[in-house]
Amino acid sequence: MKIILIGASGDIGKAVFAELTPRHEIITVGRSSGDIQADLADRESIVSMYKQTGKVDAVISTAGNVHFGPLNEFTEEQFMLGLTDKVMGQINVVIEGLDYVNDYGSFTLTTGVLNRDPIRMGAGAATANGAVDGFVVGSAIEMPRGLRINVVSPGLLDVSEKRYGRFFPGHERVAAERVGLAYTKSIEGAGTGQVIIVE
Repeated sequence: MKIILIGASGDIGKAVFAELTPRHEIITVGRSSGDIQADLADRESIVSMYKQTGKVDAVISTAGNVHFGPLNEFTEEQFMLGLTDKVMGQINVVIEGLDYVNDYGSFTLTTGVLNRDPIRMGAGAATANGAVDGFVVGSAIEMPRGLRINVVSPGLLDVSEKRYGRFFPGHERVAAERVGLAYTKSIEGAGTGQVIIVE
């Protein structure tokens, strides 16, 4: 299959690339790296990405920024970062991609553990994750041409331990290889409207 992988340079993106690249043609996309550059916060940038890739069989998004900080210091603009980037960015990847994904192809989005198992300073991420999960469940019943849509929701990856581990006290780490397999389930499997949890 010909697959777009957005956020390919991140920890999750690298795990997905390692899992899928032996069997599929992967087009890597990043904000400033990859085969194609795109910014999820800019809808026109997403449109440009699809014009460059042409028709594909699947789209994976592992990107999306959110703000972390104490709830009593959050501003509306800081909440909007997650809603604009992680939520609407991934929603626009789907909406703009409907005409570019081949019949019976798929979209796989990414959230995370924080709307199920919260941490301090993670309310923005929890809000964004819940919104994306809801979009996937709600939009699956309206996908045209046999298209499928799922979301992978992993815990903290083992490879992310050094950078983020101190913010996740008591959380079990998830092997990057297991996270990669969850995307295989979404891409190569038959399910749709699923929140695929990896913990």
